[in-house]
Amino acid sequence: MLAELLGCFAGRFRRVEPCRAVGEFVTGLLSDLEVKTQLALAEQAGHARPDAMQRLSYRAVWDADAVRDDLRQLIADRFGVPDAVLAVDETGDLKKGV
Repeated sequence: MLAELLGCFAGRFRRVEPCRAVGEFVTGLLSDLEVKTQLALAEQAGHARPDAMQRLSYRAVWDADAVRDDLRQLIADRFGVPDAVLAVDETGDLKKGV
């Protein structure tokens, strides 16, 4: 499913590096990592430093609305409901300490 997901909007990125970083980012978010910082996601992807994840956040050129629309179309096609609604819940990470 992840390859299908990434393939649906791969053309939205001007360069292959940000597209690859998105794949690694999403894979890290879906992993069982306890803490999901950019450093942790980068390490999960096999990078020594978080540079690729950071560039994705502040420098990569992509159209978030178009990616959202592509994702919505993929979900609608997969479930066979053309007027489906995708509700994303940002649950965050539990914080430790006081």
